[in-house]
Amino acid sequence: MTRRQKRIAMVGGGLAAVVLVTGLVLSAFQKNLVFFFTPSQVAAHEAPQGRAFRIGGLVETGSVKRQPDGMTVHFAVTDTAVVIPVVYRGKLPDLFREGKGVVTQGRLGPDGVFQASEVLAKHDENYMPPEADHALKKAQAARERAAQTLIVPPAAGEKR
Repeated sequence: MTRRQKRIAMVGGGLAAVVLVTGLVLSAFQKNLVFFFTPSQVAAHEAPQGRAFRIGGLVETGSVKRQPDGMTVHFAVTDTAVVIPVVYRGKLPDLFREGKGVVTQGRLGPDGVFQASEVLAKHDENYMPPEADHALKKAQAARERAAQTLIVPPAAGEKR
């Protein structure tokens, strides 16, 4: 091999190694990437099927039901527009409360129940994951717009 051919072979081998390493890193990143969805997005089938993701919102008041085994908990996560039932087996965080913010990670079952593998509670009264906070504000604004567009017929004897 001439000097030029050796140099071309070295550059080609180096490029192939860089492409291989980049592909492996991207593959590992893709497998560990967990997306966040609101209950409304899950109900609209925007969440991935057969893959882990996170749901964030508020624990619906009155929805927490503990099983006799002491480890299984049924509750619901809401963004005030849609409610998603959740089942979790494990120890809940100390800050887990009804009406408070929560993020759960897991998979959506074929029955529409979210099978949580991890539950994260907010850190204090003021903390809300940005995505969940945005979704709650968006749902509240939609409800207010809907309430403003209601047409109420005038009562008998009133002028328009």
